[in-house]
Formats: sequence, C-alpha cells, structure tokens
Amino acid sequence: MYEINLNTKTALIFGFSNHRSIAWHTANKLYLAGATIIFSVYGEKMKKNLLKTTADWNYTPEIIECDVSSDDDIHSLFTKIEKSNQKIDMLVHSIAMADKNELGGDYLSLSREGFKLAMDISAYSFVALCNGARNIMNNDSSIITYTFQASEKVFPGYNVMGTAKAALEHEVRQIAFTLGESNIRVNAISAGPLDTISSRVIQGYKNMKSAASERSPLKRNITLEEVANSALFLLSDMSSGITGETLHVDSGYNIMGI
Repeated sequence: MYEINLNTKTALIFGFSNHRSIAWHTANKLYLAGATIIFSVYGEKMKKNLLKTTADWNYTPEIIECDVSSDDDIHSLFTKIEKSNQKIDMLVHSIAMADKNELGGDYLSLSREGFKLAMDISAYSFVALCNGARNIMNNDSSIITYTFQASEKVFPGYNVMGTAKAALEHEVRQIAFTLGESNIRVNAISAGPLDTISSRVIQGYKNMKSAASERSPLKRNITLEEVANSALFLLSDMSSGITGETLHVDSGYNIMGI
C-alpha cells in the first residue's frame, strides 16, 4: 500500500476550533504523514485549547495568533514566517463565520452587516491569506479550502453562508489561475454534513444530515476522517495535476436529483 510521505513539507493551518473541527482532523492527518504543522488561531483561549489537543504529538507546533478580519494581523503573520526564513508547502483555509440570526428565515431579510460579516470572514479571508502566502510558498505547493453544497443548491438553514460559499468556490478558480504560473495549486473540498461546532447553529441541520444519508448513493453520511484523507491527497504531490477544482466528499449526494 502506498503511503503519502510529507516529511519535508510544512503546512499552515487556519480554522482550528476543537478536536471535532475539520481543520484539526486535516492537521492531524498531515502530521501523521510527517508534515511540520504551523497553526494560526484567534484568541488566547483557542491557543490553550489547541495545545491541549496536540499534547500527544512528538513536538509542540508553532502557533501564531491572527484575526483574519484584520489586514494588519495577516500582514504580521506572514512577515513573522518570512523573517524566520520559513517556507510553506501547504495552506489550509477552514474558516467560516456568520451571525446565527442570519442562518435560516427569510433570505430577503438579511441585514447588510450580517451579509458583510459572512462574506468577509468566510470568503474574503481566503483571498487575503492566499495573497499573503504566495511569497513564502515553495514550488509545487498546494492550497485548499472547505465549502458546502449550499453554494450550488438551496439549503434554507444555510442561507447567507450559501452565498459566501458560492463566492469562495469562484475564488478557488480565480486564484488557481492567478497562482498557476507559480506552480501553486488551489482546490476546494465540498464536504457533506458533519458534526462540528459550526453545524450546531444551522437551522434544520439534522434534516440535512438525514436527507444526505437516505438519498446519497452510498446511503450514509461521511466522516471527518474521510474529509481529512481527501485533503491529504489534494495537498500532496499525488494530486499534482489538479487545480481549480471543487471535490465533493459527500457519499455522492451532490449527483442526486431528488
């Protein structure tokens, strides 16, 4: 059986929240493949939580605090990495945010501020982080972000986040084109419903999960492990010819018409 070896690679991970987050499972999968992991989190509480979660690793990962809504914070983060003469090979963007009051209900009642928040944190942050990372990434590097099928279809409980995810997927294609000459690949993973801290605030989440399980070709929901395995593939040299794509990891639910 072929095993992906990332012993010479370094990954920069955004979006850790707890041990159930997609960012954590992705980071741990990369760590087990041999990669050096750098985390970026927001807030001292999240930093302490991350240190507890990585306590059984054989090294303490570098953690850099960053508020992705702040251009100064983003500039400071990449300047710090550059000044330490570090280069990265993988960038993982697993960041999304919306006011829970904007999830569900009448879409036309979305507030301007709620719309701005979702688009800024969930979509624009990807542009800003890719721009910051482009000068510290090695040749043959890879970037991924996470999306959801609400970018393509109506999931009433997802509301403004569906709009943000649609923007994010367009960014993936644009940035893949922009960074292609630098041999940096950019892709997205569209994961099916997953039990994370974020999914708890989505109205009708249990119904979404049940529908995916009942109607998908595989007749089951996916796992965080399966998503992390797909991330490992896209971030490794095994996917060297793939860029600008959105890979559905959802038991095939996206192909169904009912």
